Amino acid sequence: MPLKHPIFSTHRPSSHARTARRALAAACAIALSSTALTGWAATGLVTEQMIQDAPKTGAEVLSAGLGTQGQRFSALKQVNTANVGRLVPAWAFSFGGEKQRGQESQPLIHDGKMFVTASYSRIYALDASTGKKLWKYEHRLPEGIMPCCDVVNRGAALFDNLVIFATLDAQLVALDQNTGEVVWKEKIDDYAAGYSATAAPLIAGGLLLTGVSGGEFGVVGRVEARDPRTGQMVWSRPTVEGHMGYRYDKDGKKTENGVSGTTNQTWPGDLWKTGGASTWMGGTYDAKTGLAYFGTGNPAPWNSHLRKGDNLFSCSTVAVDIKTGQIRWHYQGTPNDAWDFDGANEFITFDMNGRRMGGKADRNGFFYVNDASTGKLVNAFPFVRQLTWASGVDLQTGRPQFIDANRSGDPTAGTPGADGHKGKSVFAAPGFLGGKNQMPMAYSPDTQLFYVPANEWGMEIWNEPVTYKKGAAYLGAGFTIKPLNDDYIGALRAVDPKTGKIVWEVKNYAPLWGGVLTTGGNLVFWGTPEGFLKAADARTGKVLWEFQTGSGVVAPPVTWMQDGEQYVSVVSGWGGAVPLWGGDVAKRVSFLEQGGMVWVFKIPKAGDHTKIANAR
Repeated sequence: MPLKHPIFSTHRPSSHARTARRALAAACAIALSSTALTGWAATGLVTEQMIQDAPKTGAEVLSAGLGTQGQRFSALKQVNTANVGRLVPAWAFSFGGEKQRGQESQPLIHDGKMFVTASYSRIYALDASTGKKLWKYEHRLPEGIMPCCDVVNRGAALFDNLVIFATLDAQLVALDQNTGEVVWKEKIDDYAAGYSATAAPLIAGGLLLTGVSGGEFGVVGRVEARDPRTGQMVWSRPTVEGHMGYRYDKDGKKTENGVSGTTNQTWPGDLWKTGGASTWMGGTYDAKTGLAYFGTGNPAPWNSHLRKGDNLFSCSTVAVDIKTGQIRWHYQGTPNDAWDFDGANEFITFDMNGRRMGGKADRNGFFYVNDASTGKLVNAFPFVRQLTWASGVDLQTGRPQFIDANRSGDPTAGTPGADGHKGKSVFAAPGFLGGKNQMPMAYSPDTQLFYVPANEWGMEIWNEPVTYKKGAAYLGAGFTIKPLNDDYIGALRAVDPKTGKIVWEVKNYAPLWGGVLTTGGNLVFWGTPEGFLKAADARTGKVLWEFQTGSGVVAPPVTWMQDGEQYVSVVSGWGGAVPLWGGDVAKRVSFLEQGGMVWVFKIPKAGDHTKIANAR
């Protein structure tokens, strides 16, 4: 629900300083050539080529997903199934203060520095080998911000000498990696209308790609491309049918770039004007296809009886040509969504049977495999045990086979509810928090398996009348989340995209809300709300190591090499959507404490204990 927060202090350079820095950045952009980029790479500045090459070595973490494809796979093998049990903390860092809440950030590591975002739109630069704080930036948040699902941030992007992240009041901020000083700052949209931004930006083909959050407030989803050195817009592509896309020239003048879809083809009346479909999880990019893949959220409002039709491009994967800003293809998992199933989850490209594919574990409980170039559906199967809204997916048409009785009733039809405004309620599984939510899964090219942090829960849901009001929640539904099992809600599942089989699973009492990492050492790492970071054999699921971080883990782990040693890190800090929206499920985890820590682990080598003793 809407949250209000006080104003916090931040670096605030003068307008003259900001103008000068942006002018300098623009001059650099004009001066750069491919030769210059090579030279900059030698001096530690991040290039597109470095970002694309990083997953091959695993030495640094230069983007969300450990690579633009989002596989979250590291080729590193120094830590493996034989020795992972020896992992111990190398250092830990506290975000400090009272601004704890949910910590969903994935750290980035470059040139010996870790860049990690925190709740309330903060970002830190740390020494990656010692944890020493190098600088901190706290964004100045206005009162009246309206993030639906906690004051989280999921990470940053690196390019040239910049680290760039999004803020809860829907802005983008680019900072100097060495000093933390603001180089440029740009507004995405109006936070008073419900817009916010929490996802890590994506560098793709030299462009900075971002989405928007706010589907519960009737915003209009879109993907935007900017020059990462200056923040200047290049193109924008709405993800709701009927809205115009634009291109921007070097002077900022915009020209029309075609309407998304066909106006009113799948939306009735004027509802498309506040249609939702927010791109709140950010995107992935595959250099082989030249396409960026963004998942889109729920259509607005939740009451599906008001918006007859498929409501494109909500609950979909949209593949956008980064050169033109055009939607090359789309695939919609939940047409005319009535359960807030979204479709915002990540689309991870991988190779299967000699073809480039994409895998997506949707909130609606189905796992989809699509051709990454055309969008053609290749496979679809449930990755949760209980699924009530559809009996399957037709692989020829790509459409779900709806179970009509599991759609909540129209509050304007039939017998009114007890209060005269409530439609027939139904029990649906999964619940609206999804078979998988924001926590990113991982794919291993070694095992050819996806590792999915899944949840088994359901909900009672009903519809209510609603009208749009700027800045107000735009739902038209009521709901209560409920557990389906006494012994577990979460389950880390190894899924075979070819067969649709669950190869193994590790159950968890509380819901899983943190992401996954898999490595060339045949390991899978993930965190739990109970506070554990765990490691298992990637082929068998046998848990080999765990560590109690002191607060719930709702963030994805990373790994990298530092001075010849492999490090593993995760951010710990309980929060996110579950305690805010979880109903009966939230009661299960009400004992958990909030926090804000970065934990870093390695296998100790000879002499480490002596160094620690001397440091005392």
